[in-house]
Amino acid sequence: MGIEAWAIVGIILVCFLLLIFTKISPDMVFLGALTTIVVGQVIEPSEALVGFSNQGMLTIAALYIVAAGMKETGAIQFVVNRLLGRPTSVAVAQARIVTPVMGLSAFLNNTPIVAAFIPALQDWSKKFDISLSKLMLPLSYAAILGGTCTLIGTSTNLIVDGLLISSMGESLNIFTPAWVGVPIAVAGTAYLLLFGRNLPDRVSGFRNFENTREYTIEMIVDAGPSTLLAGKTIEEAGLRHLPGLYLVEIVREDRIKPAVSPDERLLKGDRLIFTGKVESIVDLQKISGLSPATDQVFKLDAPRRERVLAEAVVSQSNPLNGSTIRAGKFRIRYNAVILAVSRKGRRIDEKVGDIRLQTGDVLLLEAPADFVDKYRLSNDFYLVSTLSDNHTPDVERSWIAWMILGAMIFLAAFNILSMFQSAFLAAAAMIITQCCRVSVARDSIDWSVLLVIASALGIGNGLYVTGAAEAIAGGLIEYAGSTPWLALAATYLATWLLTEMITNNAAAVLIFPIALSVAVSMEVSYMPFVMIIIFAASASFSTPIGYQTNLMVYGPGGYHFTDYIRFGLPLNVIVGIIAISLVPVVWPF
Repeated sequence: MGIEAWAIVGIILVCFLLLIFTKISPDMVFLGALTTIVVGQVIEPSEALVGFSNQGMLTIAALYIVAAGMKETGAIQFVVNRLLGRPTSVAVAQARIVTPVMGLSAFLNNTPIVAAFIPALQDWSKKFDISLSKLMLPLSYAAILGGTCTLIGTSTNLIVDGLLISSMGESLNIFTPAWVGVPIAVAGTAYLLLFGRNLPDRVSGFRNFENTREYTIEMIVDAGPSTLLAGKTIEEAGLRHLPGLYLVEIVREDRIKPAVSPDERLLKGDRLIFTGKVESIVDLQKISGLSPATDQVFKLDAPRRERVLAEAVVSQSNPLNGSTIRAGKFRIRYNAVILAVSRKGRRIDEKVGDIRLQTGDVLLLEAPADFVDKYRLSNDFYLVSTLSDNHTPDVERSWIAWMILGAMIFLAAFNILSMFQSAFLAAAAMIITQCCRVSVARDSIDWSVLLVIASALGIGNGLYVTGAAEAIAGGLIEYAGSTPWLALAATYLATWLLTEMITNNAAAVLIFPIALSVAVSMEVSYMPFVMIIIFAASASFSTPIGYQTNLMVYGPGGYHFTDYIRFGLPLNVIVGIIAISLVPVVWPF
């Protein structure tokens, strides 16, 4: 190898060491490595920057927007709420999670799916007294397994496809990985359901930070033609077992119904009085078919989808101190609406407008997004903080989001458009139909992930251009002798180890040129090596750092690092055996 080749190898080794032994973020590590390559003139800038125009990387960016549209319209939440139901055991609970998550992750990016399920499972586990540590790892692993079934199931598949297009001028079909991905998913499902009950019973790392403030809030059953709750019983509407929340009474045509039966049917215009913890009140705002009973909410300047839920503590110098909320015209003064008031940690059982504010009262507010920045340093309040973006799902557009997703899959599956074109068309459709707001689309893209991918692509191209990939491939061939199967197994092992140590995308990008050189040197088909990289790079079960969804469930599940090794390593072995056995059969050498 020449000096340039050794330089590339040295830079990659430094990257590995920094990722394993330091807390520097992967995007900074890879961007720094790429900068070193460009500034040091190891390869030409045009060759180092190829990742920023790679179709796979750009397709991932578009799919972030598609997933955001599904989340904004409540399309994903609808599936979550419908399929979870009432489990009778831990095994049943895990089965209710694994199946829908696998199905969704085959066609949507894994990250937003897991992000949508985590808060739902946190509430679900409280309601039915199931340890979150029994649910979080199956959630992440199911998303990973489902992603192996299609080309768009995970960003790694798209990256490998982009590399294949640029190197060989060939592209994979959306269902090409399914030949091996589906058997892997089936075997993985069996493992999760058979051994998932052996997961440790951990205490969530977030449990110690739960809030204890209680509020009383009044909600109204929407009277519009598209209401989702009118005609349903309390039980059917999911309002019976809300964690940390209690339905005190129903006010119907000026008549009060206390001690509400779970079989009581809701009518349009019913006013529901809830009492409970602040976190549960926040979740209540997101239930489709319910709105705050105060008409003041509808008089705010900003649309509801652009508001936030916030808390503010009344200061001694607040001009409304000692006045009722209605008489003080709180909404007009602050362009915010008080939904509930907590006093000394306890709820106040009065109508919101009749409450007389006192110093120290904690106000639960619905306000425009700039409210917190505007009043954080004001003398009117001691403390102002955002609880949650309101983001009430626009469920009336959910069918549009599903149609856009279906059209994207159809166009790509039948090769009417490439996956790159289909994804961009779907992303544009989400914005044009207002399933996803422009601001949300911009924020939904994980730029750090895209930087890692683009930088790693440039570094991987450097391996190929300088001849380092060919030299490393020669070492693999010498190890494998004249047996392509052994070379394939070595490629799988190398990709998997790199995935667990760094990230799946970076591992796939760095191994791809080496695997391609191995296939060319052995004079065999390159397709088995391309496909084995796809499955090996997704087999991140043994550590929390190799795959983003594993990191996402680490805190909520209260896991230890060793939990991933004990529960994930056997799954790694299962996936590896299936992939190495089936790939040469489906794509012969």
